[in-house]
Amino acid sequence: MEIEGVRTDRLGLLLDQFDKAREMAGVRLAGLGDEEYLWEPVPGCWSLRRRAEATTPRAFGPGEWLLDLGAADIPASEYAEVARQAAGGMSVEKIAEDWSVTVERVEQILAHTGEPEPDETPLTTIAWRLGHLHFEFAGNWEWTFGERRQDPKQMIDFSPSAALTLERFWPVIDRWRADVGALTEDQLDKVGLSQYPYGSAPEEPFISVLWGANLEFIHHMAEIALLRDLWRARFPTPR
Repeated sequence: MEIEGVRTDRLGLLLDQFDKAREMAGVRLAGLGDEEYLWEPVPGCWSLRRRAEATTPRAFGPGEWLLDLGAADIPASEYAEVARQAAGGMSVEKIAEDWSVTVERVEQILAHTGEPEPDETPLTTIAWRLGHLHFEFAGNWEWTFGERRQDPKQMIDFSPSAALTLERFWPVIDRWRADVGALTEDQLDKVGLSQYPYGSAPEEPFISVLWGANLEFIHHMAEIALLRDLWRARFPTPR
C-alpha cells in the first residue's frame, strides 16, 4: 500500500531517516557555546588540542588545533567485523592495513575465542564528536563524489569556536545529502563507488556505506545531545 508523501524504496527510507536525524540535530545543537563545546566532564577525555599541547599519539589536523586520536587498535566491538573480512577473502595483510595495526594483532584477534573483554574507550567531548563527523562526511564526499585525492584527516581545519565549527559543518552535511539524493538504484549497488581510504568502503556496495554513514551521524548526535543535557544538569535551575 502506498501512502502519499512516504517513500518505501531503499534510498528513500535512508534519506528520510537521515533528514529526520539532521532536523533533530539542528534543534539540539542550537545555542551551543564554546565552554560547553570544549567541556571535559571527566579526566582523560579526547577533545581538540592545540598542536603544542596534544597528548594522544595520533592526533591529527592541518592547522593549530588537532583532534585527539590514540594508538591504533581494533576495538573488541569490531572483532566480528574482522572475522567477516577474513571470511570474505580479505588477506590478513590487507585487514591490518585497513585498521592501521600489525599483522600479528589481526592474527591474535582471528585466533580469539569466547567473548572479548569490553573496550576501555575514552569519553569524548562535543568538540571531538563534531570534529569526527566533520572530517568523516567531508572525506566520504571527497572519495565518493569529489576528486578522490585529499586525505580526510587533513581536510578540516578544526576550531575551538562552536559557532564557526557549526557554520562550516552544516554545509558539508547538506552537500553529502544532496549528492546522495541524486543516486540511482544501480549506483546504490555499485561496489567501490566510495573509495574512502579508511575502512572497507571500497569493497562494499554503496548502500552499505550509506546506512553506515547514517548510523554514524545518528549515534554521535545522540551522544552530543546527552552531553548537552548533562551540561545543563550541572547547574540546575532553582525551583
